[in-house]
Amino acid sequence: MPHRTPEETVSIEEIAERLRSRFPDVPEETVRSVVEDSFDELHDAHVRDFVAVLVEKQAKKRLKAL
Repeated sequence: MPHRTPEETVSIEEIAERLRSRFPDVPEETVRSVVEDSFDELHDAHVRDFVAVLVEKQAKKRLKAL
C-alpha cells in the first residue's frame, strides 16, 4: 500500500461511506477494499486534484459489476 496523506485517508473513508450507502447489499469490507484498490492504482498521478473523483467513479463501476 502506498503512503497516504491524512487528507487522502479521509477521502477514502468518505468515498467508502457514500458507496456503502449506495450499495447496501455489498459487504462493508468489499466496498472498502474496492475503494482502496482504486486509490492505489492512481497513487502515481501527478495531478492530485481529481484523484478522489476518479477513485469514486472507478470504485462505483467495479461495485456495479459485482
